[in-house]
Amino acid sequence: MSTRTARYDVSSQRVIVVMGVAGTGKTTVGRLLATALGLAYAEGDAFHPAANVAKMSAGTPLDDADRWPWLDAIGEWIRERAGTPGGVVAASALKRAYRDRLRAAAPGVVFVHLTGERPLIERRMAARKGHFMPTALLDSQFATLEPLRADESGVVVDVSGSPEEITARAVAALAALPLPYRPQRFEDPSP
Repeated sequence: MSTRTARYDVSSQRVIVVMGVAGTGKTTVGRLLATALGLAYAEGDAFHPAANVAKMSAGTPLDDADRWPWLDAIGEWIRERAGTPGGVVAASALKRAYRDRLRAAAPGVVFVHLTGERPLIERRMAARKGHFMPTALLDSQFATLEPLRADESGVVVDVSGSPEEITARAVAALAALPLPYRPQRFEDPSP
């Protein structure tokens, strides 16, 4: 089969990072995507040190120095997926440098960039209950965002519609990725 016509085999996926600005549905879609693909799920916010959560709760954007330990903790979770079918983790990964840091932990990682119109995302953020990220930080999120580039393994998925519709679009987009982006297939070491 030619690599030009071959399609991405979602079942061989190692680790998927569901990325995007706050309010795009990373947690909801990440969980649904993990369930659809039969993979472990991790919530990126759980990797933030308490100081980061306090800073964001106070309406102060994180800087790179705040994000490096958080990204390293997510990278460690990704590395722990080695020798397993993989996993899905929700993490903003807004800058190319952040995604490069995660790729350093797992070169085969694939990104699902959830994106949409700012008014829709702001409405969804405002409707959330019990989340530490205030809508006041949305402008800083958009200012920080560097969309996926052509040389990055990943897909862009619009967040209009229901979580199930968004997840279905993500699965279809992942399945359509060309083979050069396909991570190595998990091989069971048992005889």
